[in-house]
Amino acid sequence: MDPEIAALAGTAGTTLVTLLATDTWHSVRDGLVSLWQRARPDRAPAVAAELDAAREELLSAQAAGDRDTEAEVRAEWRGRIRRLLSAHPELVEELHTLLAEVSPDTAAAPAVTQHATASGQARVYQAGRDMHLGPQ
Repeated sequence: MDPEIAALAGTAGTTLVTLLATDTWHSVRDGLVSLWQRARPDRAPAVAAELDAAREELLSAQAAGDRDTEAEVRAEWRGRIRRLLSAHPELVEELHTLLAEVSPDTAAAPAVTQHATASGQARVYQAGRDMHLGPQ
């Protein structure tokens, strides 16, 4: 699996779920449907309906405080987008553009600069966001 596609799909899935519960969800929905329209025109209407259903499911889950369903919806769309991009890598740039357009405060986001020095047996772990460390 292409790591760039996997990372982009992860970002898209998270952005999608975040924005489905906002007033800008129409833009996200229309942009994603457009991707499917270009790659799989036969699936585009179904994807539109599935995004609408995902939004309703997400809003219900958020109202009930159900974080598990929110994570499942995010994972589901992350996987769908990853499979679409794997089959149609020519859509990667279009998805980058869509995410830049719909992401809240993209231009205002501060740059993150990290510096670290390790010596000997030391390890350095840095993340610009969430970090999960498991058994090694």
